[in-house]
Amino acid sequence: MNIKVSFIAIIILMCFGCKEESKNNSDLLISQGSSSDKEEKFRPQFHFTPATHWMNDPNGLVYYKDYYHLFYQYYPDSTVWGPMHWGHARSKDLLHWVHRPIALYPDSLGYIFSGSAVIDKNNTAGFGKEAMVAMYTYHDPIKEKQGSNLFQTQGIAYSNDEGETWTKYEQNPVIENPGIRDFRDPKIFWNEEKSIWQMVLVAKDHVQFYESPNIKDWKKISEFWFEDHPPLGVWECPDLFKLKVEGTKEEKWVLIISHGTGAPNAGSGTRYFVGDYDGTTFTTRQKESQWVDYGTDNYAGVTFNNEPSNRRIFIGWMSNWDYATTTPTESWRSAMTLPRELSLIKEGESYYLKSPLITKFNNLTQNISKTEITGNIPYQFSYNNLQSSVISFDAIVEEKFLVIFSNDKKESFKISYNFHDGLLKLDRTKSGQVDFNEKYKTSSIQKMRIGKQNKLSIKLVLDASSIEIFINGGRYVMTNQIFPNEGFTNFEILPKENVKISNFKIQFIKRSI
Repeated sequence: MNIKVSFIAIIILMCFGCKEESKNNSDLLISQGSSSDKEEKFRPQFHFTPATHWMNDPNGLVYYKDYYHLFYQYYPDSTVWGPMHWGHARSKDLLHWVHRPIALYPDSLGYIFSGSAVIDKNNTAGFGKEAMVAMYTYHDPIKEKQGSNLFQTQGIAYSNDEGETWTKYEQNPVIENPGIRDFRDPKIFWNEEKSIWQMVLVAKDHVQFYESPNIKDWKKISEFWFEDHPPLGVWECPDLFKLKVEGTKEEKWVLIISHGTGAPNAGSGTRYFVGDYDGTTFTTRQKESQWVDYGTDNYAGVTFNNEPSNRRIFIGWMSNWDYATTTPTESWRSAMTLPRELSLIKEGESYYLKSPLITKFNNLTQNISKTEITGNIPYQFSYNNLQSSVISFDAIVEEKFLVIFSNDKKESFKISYNFHDGLLKLDRTKSGQVDFNEKYKTSSIQKMRIGKQNKLSIKLVLDASSIEIFINGGRYVMTNQIFPNEGFTNFEILPKENVKISNFKIQFIKRSI
């Protein structure tokens, strides 16, 4: 979580931080309500958004009793960042989400920053069998304003009714600050081999590992550092899990880290390390950073705990701290990425993550009739619902090609690939509203190196204010926010003579939110 705490926000906490958490649930339920077309203009149709006001990092991703629970950084009183709460939603399929009451409120120890949740199946904490236990960072803005480095500590809370209501542990914080200014974002998990709770926690520019028999009493066991040139600043939102390498019996551990600044195409992003973890120490032979997503709008992503099929389902915040507070929406701000299932592949001596969409996403798609499309499929056509569609095709490339989405206002979003330099490029310079923030404008042209490839498999997913691009089954991914003044309706691939398209498919995506 990368933020700038203002003096106004501190005053708000002093007046509001001890707000009653025992409100009637009916007062806390979030409702879509009725909004004007202007307010809802960029509202995604199948990505999760808050019903109203501000949202950022996904938190506490956990599965329990048929539901996926999504908690998230939430400020219920404004569309810009403020005293952080945990919002809450749940879903049976990761696609159709239902808003639930606010889970956690600020208190005298501070705002409720990012963290994680687990199911305590053996009642190790004594909160009740199969209690849902959340661990999160307390951020005390008053101590921060006073110049203390001790303003971030770790606390826990528990729920015995499937995340509907929460009780904070009376002896919080469970981990005091050791004197590190940025000390946050705990991700806890059960280590099967050692039969103990473990945790990854970021501490300024590195990761610390802890373990506990009961989620209350934690002992630091190791650290992980990586030489970054140039340094990427504060490390954030860690995650650690094991994956099998596709097509083999080999297993490796993956460590995910986010950064508020310094990502490949400017601003916020999420990178990963592949290596080994012996239950105490994480090591890697990786020589350089790899990034989960090379677009500008996928940050702070983490994976679900307790997933019933032992899959690693990843959701990120579909925004960027460079311009997140100024995007052109009015009653709400920010969305989450579509859920993606992480897998691991080996190319030569190196390991890489793939992050394709979950297969259940296909349940949202439906074929469209030829009468709904005019023009020459696949090279040039028009479709009124283009900005609620998924387009997929294979391309054999001789030199280069260009994909253009456009509308009648001459706004466009472009995707190009040049075989000779191995670069895939995005251009949202003329994609609609771009003047709301200078950093959004300066990051409008983005690049991802995929190497010289004659054959590409491409999937493009468009929603009201986003496009997610998946190359070669999620081996390469780019996520972008876009704000066209009217929906894109025209599609074109150029030049026809230099690219051969096969297996072309366009489908309408049904509204899920």
